[in-house]
Amino acid sequence: MKPFLILSHGLESSPDATKVSALARIAESLGFHSVRPDYRDLDASGDVNRIDDRIARLKSHAPPDTPVILAGSSMGAFISALASQELNCVGLFLIALPVAIPGYLRRFDVARVPTALVHGWDDELCPVDAAIAFARARGDAITLVRDDHRLSAHVGFVAHRFRDFLGLFA
Repeated sequence: MKPFLILSHGLESSPDATKVSALARIAESLGFHSVRPDYRDLDASGDVNRIDDRIARLKSHAPPDTPVILAGSSMGAFISALASQELNCVGLFLIALPVAIPGYLRRFDVARVPTALVHGWDDELCPVDAAIAFARARGDAITLVRDDHRLSAHVGFVAHRFRDFLGLFA
């Protein structure tokens, strides 16, 4: 049985956002089932304390006793990484990962599972050096592209990398 995918959008985004929609299309084409939780109501307050509510919502979409792959962009990557420790997570695909959120006190930690990152060299919100250091410390795969935080010039490329990553679980 293939793992179930939970695809999480970033702040000021939606479940229909370009990147998570592209990931969902790839997953479907490979026979994976996925869900894209909607966090917009939690994000509207701008309160970092709602991050825990985001994590709880993500976890509520995980089918019991089923392996999951978590994927997300920006805040979606951040909560996917944190939730990976509390679920039967078998893989992580993290796009434009922030390794810290100012004002959020929970220690950032991630399950030891196959993990791939895609990050922009010119990311103005999440410093590329922090993503590289995170990947290096864990021995994770990281792909760097000449783009900013939104990675809008590389959506197709990100989807292709996701297809490759899901090949580990087919």
